[in-house]
Amino acid sequence: MRVSFSLRKMFCSTARFRFGEKMATQLTWYGQSGYKVTTPGGKTFLIDPWLTNPVFDKGKDELAALSNIDLILLTHGHGDHVGDSVQIARKTGAKLVANADLSAAVVSVLGYPSDQAGADTTGHIGGQLTLLDGEVKVCFVPAMHGSTVRKNENSPPVAAGMPTGLVISTRNGPTIYHTGDTGFFSDMARVSDHNQIDIMLVCIGDHFTMGPVHAAEAVKLVGPKMTIPNHYGTFPVLTGTPDEFGEKLKKAGVKTELRVMKPGETITI
Repeated sequence: MRVSFSLRKMFCSTARFRFGEKMATQLTWYGQSGYKVTTPGGKTFLIDPWLTNPVFDKGKDELAALSNIDLILLTHGHGDHVGDSVQIARKTGAKLVANADLSAAVVSVLGYPSDQAGADTTGHIGGQLTLLDGEVKVCFVPAMHGSTVRKNENSPPVAAGMPTGLVISTRNGPTIYHTGDTGFFSDMARVSDHNQIDIMLVCIGDHFTMGPVHAAEAVKLVGPKMTIPNHYGTFPVLTGTPDEFGEKLKKAGVKTELRVMKPGETITI
């Protein structure tokens, strides 16, 4: 599937995202689409932090031990991405980084502390946020999916705006593209027009998102130095696997370092 929406203006420019010599960055995968990133400057943020997911056995222990979280970044409102955000925010004081509609829904429906979800950390597609005194920069980019929030399993869904991917740069660290949940669309190539993507965190599970075939094609368009698959194996319907993904990357002639992480694993970049 190739769909073009002429979205070039919705991606951020290179001058805003490139920093100097790269230093050590810590990246932890929690399973599904959840990550923790510790920057070279010692700041820590979470992306789609569903720690208590079915594939991370130590999720509850990790949740209890979390401290000093500066930011929580969300791609969209589904429960497997918002995850444990509210509990973490109340515990740590972490500010919410999300598009304006999602931020409003997470505050009003789920109870995220409103004083931790202000305009300074709220943006929208095509916009860029400079955070933590410039240690972190976040640009919201398009994703092809849906976005609703639910107070609980028996509550009706509440619209939470457009889903997004996130392009995240850290001072003296890597530029990370988290695709969020998305289907394949050709304008994903625009992400790397103005940004050298060091790490692409890409959904491969199929059924609700790209499977291995389309995920490999997306990686080919973006051209990251390293690719880390996510959003697979958490539920039976998410049938895409890293092995199949690796085969499709090889078949497509994609030059990237494929790094398959285990839930709870931390790597140094």
